[in-house]
Amino acid sequence: MDTIKQFSIFVENKQGKMAEVTRLLADAGIDLRTLSLADTRDFGILRIIVNDPDKAETLLHENGWTFKVTSVIGIKVPDVPGGVASVLEALNDADLNVEYMYAFVNRTPGRADTIIRVDDETAALKALRDHGIDILTAEEAYDA
Repeated sequence: MDTIKQFSIFVENKQGKMAEVTRLLADAGIDLRTLSLADTRDFGILRIIVNDPDKAETLLHENGWTFKVTSVIGIKVPDVPGGVASVLEALNDADLNVEYMYAFVNRTPGRADTIIRVDDETAALKALRDHGIDILTAEEAYDA
């Protein structure tokens, strides 16, 4: 599978809310693989990738959390100067827009895995592969 399920969870910007949702997942045996938080004064969007997306989706729904599941692309970026630049140049050459991106730790030395959200996944995957950039599979992301 070339895309990865990401959860964007609406979280009130109140003390304890992040702890509440992460504890809910932890108590169900769901492991966070990566996370990103974008916040404003009143709320935040917690973007996460987990080891068991189907279980997480059911759990969040059953517990009344407002969230959206989106597909994102994982990229195996060489951990060298210019690694990210080469990814962005490949997408730019294909006239693609990056909505957002964030990196996360993996177990492979010399690599910095990165998650991107783009406006055209099919074209982005082709552009990345055409430029020799390795794609992170969903299975690799969930097992990171």
